[in-house]
Amino acid sequence: MLNALMKIFGKKEPSGKVARDRLKVVLIHDRASVSPEIMEHLKHDILEVVAKYLDIRPQEMNITLADDEDSVALVANIPVTNMRHGGKH
Repeated sequence: MLNALMKIFGKKEPSGKVARDRLKVVLIHDRASVSPEIMEHLKHDILEVVAKYLDIRPQEMNITLADDEDSVALVANIPVTNMRHGGKH
């Protein structure tokens, strides 16, 4: 809750935490053996499929890999502005 309020009121995270989070992302990508080019293709493909069914804000889309102790998860944060009914074909 406090983190959400801090983001709303513009309080920035300490640069050390930001750097640590970025390093985690780099290490996760390295462990999963996913190159930056593959991640970009994956983002593009996911964006293309999701946009068939939802109105989204692609410029605000964030797709990352998250590391658990024994697995890697694909985490997608895609802002949706509207639902499409029937999809676009």
